[in-house]
Amino acid sequence: MQGYESTIAAISTAVSNAGIGIVRMSGPEAFEIADRVYEGKKGKRLGSQQSHTIHYGYIKDGEQTVDEVLVMLMRGPHSYTGEDTVEINCHGGVYVVKRILEILIGKGARPAEPGEFTKRAFLNGRMDLSQAEAVGDLISSRNQYALRSSVSQLKGNIKHKITEIRKEIIYHTAFIETALDDPEHISVDGYGEELREVVEKLMSDIQKLADTYDSGRIIKEGIQTVILGKPNAGKSSLLNILLGEERAIVTDIAGTTRDILEEHINLKGISLNIVDTAGIRKTQDVVEQIGVDRAKTYAGQADLIIYVIDASSPLDENDYEILRLIEEKTSIILLNKSDLDTIVTEEDVEKAYYASNPSKKCGKEINKFAIPVISISAIEKSGIDALEETLKLIFYEGNLSFNDEIYITNARHKTALRDAYSSLEKVMQSIEAGMPEDFYSIDLLDAYEALGRITGETMGEDLINEIFSKFCMGK
Repeated sequence: MQGYESTIAAISTAVSNAGIGIVRMSGPEAFEIADRVYEGKKGKRLGSQQSHTIHYGYIKDGEQTVDEVLVMLMRGPHSYTGEDTVEINCHGGVYVVKRILEILIGKGARPAEPGEFTKRAFLNGRMDLSQAEAVGDLISSRNQYALRSSVSQLKGNIKHKITEIRKEIIYHTAFIETALDDPEHISVDGYGEELREVVEKLMSDIQKLADTYDSGRIIKEGIQTVILGKPNAGKSSLLNILLGEERAIVTDIAGTTRDILEEHINLKGISLNIVDTAGIRKTQDVVEQIGVDRAKTYAGQADLIIYVIDASSPLDENDYEILRLIEEKTSIILLNKSDLDTIVTEEDVEKAYYASNPSKKCGKEINKFAIPVISISAIEKSGIDALEETLKLIFYEGNLSFNDEIYITNARHKTALRDAYSSLEKVMQSIEAGMPEDFYSIDLLDAYEALGRITGETMGEDLINEIFSKFCMGK
């Protein structure tokens, strides 16, 4: 990997006009380079100042004063990267921050690569890989749940759990290897049964972590939501209300929406990646039919379907088709146009649902209807609060606590957990088959290494570079 003899610099704030901008340097010459461009009171030199102090002065380019600044000094290893670090807090004009960066590069720093500050923090042991990835998730978090999950991971909740499991695995691996090397003094008679209990517990812990991934993905990425309904049911009007702007075209002409419209919405801390679709109906129009087919495809991939019904018109065969589409999906049904004389009731919807999905019937008794049905008016914007509260209850059970609960939000982590679980399954198979103890240690070590990929202890250079290349330039 690239050595630490270089000092890197980058703009760490958004490159746009703002009140404050920050240019960051990290590396062995950070203080020296800062002294080449900084002018303080009475000839103060930054290199002789204490760590974790802030200094007022000016950035100079030769005799020209570029900006009035505050410079923060942090000496390694007690800094974010573990190296000497300088942060120049300047005025936030685009030209100003770029000019200061150019000056630092001209005085000996080099431009940082994407994510290189965090990469150095990882390689210097300031954080493990799961914590480093949490930094990126924290920056890109879209809601309070994603933010809290990222902060929890940044504090090391995943690291600590994985370390705990790996410690148990390596203990038993070492015992087996030691016993095989010194059979006269250490016996492994009956050890398989003792190991069985340990491995069963480890597999349970790993499975519990892996099972949180679907919830973790929703927390991090948002709920993949598809709005379904017949033409003119009010789907596009609902999307406009949720967005707070006229994004989708709304007319009285059936079939106006023919293609997919995707938007991100934040409803009281809940993130929805929402898709407005073409109205589902039988049609001879080739273009409209393509839109209908796409709507069905997106519905099959959704975490949530919001099915909008025009409650002022009777249900028909198109509604029955939609009710079949939502059979195995988490759904909310909205009875729209409550401002008009409505004729469709919740009971009508329930009967139509079971008529469309006869497999849901249990003998003569019908299972309790579990799909929430909410009356709304897209015109009067009523019922939206009830929709938001229902979403919270469905996905987050009102409130989430990250004090003790660990959520896996990274697909890479899930893959590593799955590989570790598979290796421990092989240990169990060896125990059941009465295989020699050295078979146990081979698969235990495979599980140990798989879990190490989560924390970065068994990662190759190429994969580490790939992970950090996805970070922003100044982080």
